Amino acid sequence: MGFMNDAKAQEAGRRAHEAYIKGDYVLVYKFIEANTNSKATAPMTGIADQIQAVESAGWMLQNMAAAEGKALTGERIALVCLFRRRNQ
Repeated sequence: MGFMNDAKAQEAGRRAHEAYIKGDYVLVYKFIEANTNSKATAPMTGIADQIQAVESAGWMLQNMAAAEGKALTGERIALVCLFRRRNQ
């Protein structure tokens, strides 16, 4: 995992942990990843690491929606994920 992906995963895990401790039952999180070639099939390792960090904080991914766009900074893929509190 690269420095930027590691930092994003740590932040996602921290925020997920805070929401869990607060007692939230639903967490909606937006993940954004730069995409150099949107037509290629490839692992989204940065996103996977972030989702894993959220799930490690007591959440379970339930639904996901994806969007792709071009902004001044280049192509981006955004995933909006709905997590539900894991029953423990």
